[in-house]
Amino acid sequence: MKPFKHYDVNTIDEAVSVLQDFAGKAKIIAGGTDIVGMFKDEVFAERPEALINIKTIPNLDYIKEENGMLKIGPLALLEDIAHDELIKSKYTALAEAARRTASPHIREMGTISGNICQQCRCWYFRSPNNRFNCIRKGGEDCYAEEGENRYHSIFGNVKDCLAVNPSDTAPALIALGAKVKTSKRVLDLADFYEKEEPKKTTVLDDDEIVVEIQVPQPAANSKSKFEKFAIRKSIDFPIVNCASQVELDGDTVKSARVCLNAVFANPYVAQKAAEYVVGKTLDEETVAAAADLALQDAKPLAKNAYKITIAKSLIKKTLLACK
Repeated sequence: MKPFKHYDVNTIDEAVSVLQDFAGKAKIIAGGTDIVGMFKDEVFAERPEALINIKTIPNLDYIKEENGMLKIGPLALLEDIAHDELIKSKYTALAEAARRTASPHIREMGTISGNICQQCRCWYFRSPNNRFNCIRKGGEDCYAEEGENRYHSIFGNVKDCLAVNPSDTAPALIALGAKVKTSKRVLDLADFYEKEEPKKTTVLDDDEIVVEIQVPQPAANSKSKFEKFAIRKSIDFPIVNCASQVELDGDTVKSARVCLNAVFANPYVAQKAAEYVVGKTLDEETVAAAADLALQDAKPLAKNAYKITIAKSLIKKTLLACK
């Protein structure tokens, strides 16, 4: 491993200041479950010159309800979120998503901010020693296009990159209508992910940090659900995952949100499915039609058309669980 500088900071402002000093050549470390492996494997095309440790900033691991909103600090651990009674009872999809993320040991280290900001898991991008200088690293080729693409996007590319977003908590948060507060602004989480620049996962500037996750309290007559398909249930990244939240008026759907992940470069909001179920009763026929609409625009690659069937199944499961 090549040498780099390491900073323990005590405030968000101090972290931002160090980021500005390095002008895009520094990275934030919190739980370290992603960034440390990338450093060890020399994944980066241009090696960061510094790591800025924000674990030393006090009181950023809170989970609380305040002013009609669930507020989660950026250093809140996934394991704590998974077992928090408030989240389990009122923000169910988020607790389920956190519980299905990785292994218990990783959840005890990994943070909510790290999970929503993590880099893609594409094996060409992650290949040690920058073996494949792909589009996501500033190269000219997406090797997955004609290579091994069984786990890649089924909804096309972002500027020719076919990697998918691997977060489990992101679709749950989006289905719950979450916002992310940064050191500069407040964004809907659905708008937090980069749509144009393949070298970036999020829209965060080089000197910008996540400082809070904000989730509105759900209506009393609403339910949410998260489902995940992975090869090994106990640890793996998703092949496909899905979260839904539904507000009911009697037996009729008043409003709905559905979000898939691991199917596109960003969490994929299944707007057509959500719109279709509004005004209807959630039964097998309705959710099947909604799932078909959600995958209507799919563009599978040579080896991943099977993900369409899985995505439809998870949409149906999550919606039916919200009856």
